[in-house]
Amino acid sequence: MRKDSEGQWTTFLFRKRTDVRKPLLACLLGVILSLGAGGAFADNDTLETAGDVGLVVLPAAAAAMTVLNRDWEGTRQLGMALLSTAAVTGGLKLTVHEKAPNGDDHAFPSGHTSIAFAGASFLQRRYGWGYGAPAYLAAAFVGYSRVETDHHRFHDVLAGAAIGIASNLVFTTSYGEVSATPMAGRDYVGVVVRVPIP
Repeated sequence: MRKDSEGQWTTFLFRKRTDVRKPLLACLLGVILSLGAGGAFADNDTLETAGDVGLVVLPAAAAAMTVLNRDWEGTRQLGMALLSTAAVTGGLKLTVHEKAPNGDDHAFPSGHTSIAFAGASFLQRRYGWGYGAPAYLAAAFVGYSRVETDHHRFHDVLAGAAIGIASNLVFTTSYGEVSATPMAGRDYVGVVVRVPIP
């Protein structure tokens, strides 16, 4: 909270003054990118299509935010979060052989939901709740669409959401804060620490 020019206390949703054009451009870019995949969704019903679009839009919006902010560290962190989410989700799908309500194999966990929540969680952890809250609502809708279209059960979607969020707990820091990233190779194990210089 701080006093405005008239001496009134006001609360701001964002920590710093935010230009609304950036999130709008990020969402627009996500929609444009998802339209390129429109042919893949041509035979699906409306709810399933909306969930498929959310799968693309959320990580695309997160990536667009890093580019619009020239936040290259954020781009790297998003990449790590998405790659780890995809690796864990794919590994579990190959290990846990659970049938979906529609009969498809590899229902656990929901890949659509894990990637959607990875994008939403990145936006929240990196740029705050002003971006995260609507992104989490969109990600929850993706999960809902997967259950309602019989691709998954509730626990598949819940596990996918947990994986997407957990990957960002490991790899994503708040914009402009000190970050520590675990690193490992054949001959080393360590932590890379980044400190922003004002």
